[in-house]
Amino acid sequence: MLSRLLAVTFDAHDADRLARFWADLLGREVVEGAGGALLPGGDTQLGLRFVSSRTEKVGPNRMHLHLTSTDPADQQHMVTTALTLGAAHLDIGQRPEEGHIVLADPEGNEFCVIEPGNGFLAGCGLLGELACDGTRGVGLFWSEALGWPLVWDQDQETAIQSPHGGTKVAWGGPPVAPKEAWNRQRFDLVPTGGDQRAEVDRLVSLGATCLDVDADGAVVLADPDGNEFCVQGN
Repeated sequence: MLSRLLAVTFDAHDADRLARFWADLLGREVVEGAGGALLPGGDTQLGLRFVSSRTEKVGPNRMHLHLTSTDPADQQHMVTTALTLGAAHLDIGQRPEEGHIVLADPEGNEFCVIEPGNGFLAGCGLLGELACDGTRGVGLFWSEALGWPLVWDQDQETAIQSPHGGTKVAWGGPPVAPKEAWNRQRFDLVPTGGDQRAEVDRLVSLGATCLDVDADGAVVLADPDGNEFCVQGN
């Protein structure tokens, strides 16, 4: 049994507004439900989900999105669209010669619009990458958890990708900043075989730690780097 990655979930003070921002930027529809506002993905693009929370942002997020562009005009159009929708430029110390543009969404979540011609993200689609802080070990854990092969494993940096292609999930290797608070982004998984308990046991055997059970029956775990994630109920 393997887990299917349903979505990357964002805690948000205004979940509806943040969902609409990302839906408009990515050209997706918002599906409203009891579990929050979902922007469904597919075999090759990650889904995004937005849930209401009063959790405050503490320091840079441990994961952020990388959007691709086809040429300089497309990159500038994406940036202009994001700014019009409510994003803001963000200075994280990037150098002028670096081609990517760093922005923050309306709730301060960092994301990048990557320069055209980036070979690593070629063919990955608009949502090209989920870039994460993390060790090599956590990359290996998620490769096993999702059944996604490693597509990069060098100098303690790792990346995985669905067998269907599309969005890559990458970890930058050490040093990893200390975890100061509950992450405002996390993975939401669905057991492909429908047996939540068996899947939780399998993930624990791979190195996860059980933390809690939500009111809706989702089991909250932490990966080997301490990042929370959820396995949804049957």
